[in-house]
Amino acid sequence: MSAREPAIRVRDAVKVYRRLGRRPHGTLKSTLLPGGSRAARGGSVTALDGVSFDAAPGESLGIIGANGSGKSTLLKLMAGIVRPTRGSVEVRGRLAALLELGAGFHPEISGRENVEIAGLLLGLSKREIARRFAEIVRFAGIEDFLDEPVKTYSSGMAVRLGFSIAAHSDPDVLLVDEVLAVGDEAFAHRALERFAELERDGRTLVFVSHDLPLIADRCRRAIWLDRGRVAADGPAAETVARYRDHVAAGEGERRLGDGLGGERVGSGVAFISSVQILDADGRPAGRLRAGQPASLVMAVHAAEPLTDFVFGFRVATVSGTVVVGVNTSLEGLRPARFTGSGRVTLSLPSLDLAPGVYSLDAAIHARDGAPYDYRRDVLRFEVTSDIAAAGVWSPSRTWQFEGDVRWQEETAKTRRT
Repeated sequence: MSAREPAIRVRDAVKVYRRLGRRPHGTLKSTLLPGGSRAARGGSVTALDGVSFDAAPGESLGIIGANGSGKSTLLKLMAGIVRPTRGSVEVRGRLAALLELGAGFHPEISGRENVEIAGLLLGLSKREIARRFAEIVRFAGIEDFLDEPVKTYSSGMAVRLGFSIAAHSDPDVLLVDEVLAVGDEAFAHRALERFAELERDGRTLVFVSHDLPLIADRCRRAIWLDRGRVAADGPAAETVARYRDHVAAGEGERRLGDGLGGERVGSGVAFISSVQILDADGRPAGRLRAGQPASLVMAVHAAEPLTDFVFGFRVATVSGTVVVGVNTSLEGLRPARFTGSGRVTLSLPSLDLAPGVYSLDAAIHARDGAPYDYRRDVLRFEVTSDIAAAGVWSPSRTWQFEGDVRWQEETAKTRRT
């Protein structure tokens, strides 16, 4: 498969399911049984409605959305289990799909035999299966039950075995539906490590999951489906945040009415009228470079003179992981007087964050924590870098090597974020 060609190409995919309805010529059973010809009302359900996207080789793509939004239908189209009513779905290269717990296993035969059969169905030769057999079993953690019928396996054992076979079949494209929902912490850790290995090898991974932090942290990109349509398609953390905002708004979560984003709580004795992030040149920016200077700024106002006040900022990932929280009290600043309008600036000589989208909170509160004005998720900003980094911290760094360790000339340079 060429690296320039998409691994998955979906164009205007529509999938319509027909409901059962009254038919003039039904089954023999429906004719004989009283009321049997009156099935569920007729009509159809559109599960997907004009979905289009490409997924590149080596890309990790998350699919999110509410129940009934079309996520599993989209995976089934990509897996070739069902065909689109209209449009097209193309997958290039070897495909492995894990869409249901234990799907495809024969319950009456042993795990050993199911590994061999499933491997052949995924396109592996008998020699390849034999070479990978021990690793498949070890990864699944079923050594003590290998020769027992699969019908005696727990749901967790079945999904571990199914995932292990699929993940060790050298797929160019791996489709996964809630695989980490069943299984212990050790299996989840092994699965995430395997995902990382496949991604480094240039394999395309597609996840469907209700585990939003997993999608935000693990995937580079996410698609949000809403009633069969693409509601958002972009960086995973940003798409997850937009989906969460949508869900929160639907549940009546209280929002600000003054043009600033996020939620607001507090007495209003003092308030924040604006929040900005400034780049190295002192200009408002929504995108900043890792390792460059930045400033967090809030315009503040006290409705009456205050002698008890604290100013603070908090940075978090859009999935909710706190990166840093600082305030004037933690810095040892003791309040004396605050009245009228002012401006508070927190200067950062080096923004040592990994590439990603982040959320900013700003607050004014009393020393005992009582809020005057707390703005959660008041704005979001993106951090970019030429050097990739996992997690949230991306400090300036160099590598040193001793002994006979050699690198190609173009990669041997000392690089700085």
